[in-house]
Amino acid sequence: MNTPKIRIAARDLRLEYRDETRGEHHLAVQNLSLDVRENEFLCVVGPSGCGKSTLISAIAGFLKPVAGELTLDGKRIEGPGADRGVVFQEYALLPWMTVLDNVALGPKLKGVPKTERHDRARHYLAMANLSDAAAKFPHELSGGMKQRTAVARTLANEPQVMLMDEPFAAIDAQTRMTLQEELLRIWSKARITVLFVTHSVEEACFLGDRVAILTPGPGRVKEIVDVPIARDRRDWATLGADIEFARIRDYVLASVRGVDGKAA
Repeated sequence: MNTPKIRIAARDLRLEYRDETRGEHHLAVQNLSLDVRENEFLCVVGPSGCGKSTLISAIAGFLKPVAGELTLDGKRIEGPGADRGVVFQEYALLPWMTVLDNVALGPKLKGVPKTERHDRARHYLAMANLSDAAAKFPHELSGGMKQRTAVARTLANEPQVMLMDEPFAAIDAQTRMTLQEELLRIWSKARITVLFVTHSVEEACFLGDRVAILTPGPGRVKEIVDVPIARDRRDWATLGADIEFARIRDYVLASVRGVDGKAA
């Protein structure tokens, strides 16, 4: 059996962030070690304040570690790069641009010719089931469509890694379930490495190949749980009442909460 290639590696990571309001530094992550495999979908959960979003910021290159090492394909992460795309909770779409031009923006900034970048944008819009929305403007889209546009825009840059920080947190429950299914469908075609941060244990278990559970802050990896549920079963009609899925979800939830002997 082939050993999975490690795409992102964190070793004894220590991360701090500055509270601009109080002018104080806060320790978010300490002694955190984690491997993210090539082309896997890894979800990160943990109590509020455990450093999940801070970890995403560091991997994106927005925040430098105080100590430890953070690498992508064996090379130290020194700052932001086109090899990593980030999808935030806020859509950050440019309101004066059409959906097509929003998705094509990254390739445009790289100097990709107009015809080529529009072809690429249309490819990823089709992947996100947004072909009919190409000529629309962001204010004409629903929240779910805006988030799918943000995903398509990230993929149009053709990164090796997509970092997702609570992207569905502000969306209603029914739309969120649809977006989760859509994201897995898109990922199955794009097949890139995804690191997905969420407060929702159920969402993490639905999406992830594995779920990394962080301790209360300063966060470190408490344990990593495999989710051995076949990808062709990852829809809510199938998993909503699935016993195996419920068992994994309940185990992860107990671990996050630090109950049943799993001290956080």
